[in-house]
Amino acid sequence: MLYGDLVLVALIVIGLIGRSSIITTAACILLIVKLAHLDRYLPAIERRGIELGLLFLTLAVLVPFASGRVQPKDIMDAFSGWIGWVALIGGAIGAFLNSRGLETLKADPQLIVGIVIGSIVGVVLFRGIPVGPLMAAGITAVIIKLVQLLAGK
Repeated sequence: MLYGDLVLVALIVIGLIGRSSIITTAACILLIVKLAHLDRYLPAIERRGIELGLLFLTLAVLVPFASGRVQPKDIMDAFSGWIGWVALIGGAIGAFLNSRGLETLKADPQLIVGIVIGSIVGVVLFRGIPVGPLMAAGITAVIIKLVQLLAGK
């Protein structure tokens, strides 16, 4: 067994122990791809996986609009109080951090190792959901920038 296969098996075990169906399923799918000698598709999965994940996440979030469960009045009501405005600001900050995360990962791809391990720790120990590698990279970028500013670099 190759090192990559062992890592995937370890992730499956960690996912099962931590009761994270997302990590377990993702590792199983990748192991099947490798064992079925479909390795040629790994670069495409890597390149387009985040885009597809974000697409499906966005689809899920927009379903209430498409199904008619959210009406124009609901949208207006959401911004009639301060909590709606805070949500708007939070969404804008999140989008900004995601863009910084994507830039950071493009400039420094080896950070993905720490982000993936950190996501696994967050899922297993804190019952988190690993949907935010871009956000994690964005937070990482902000922390790096703060440390550089404080250190005077």
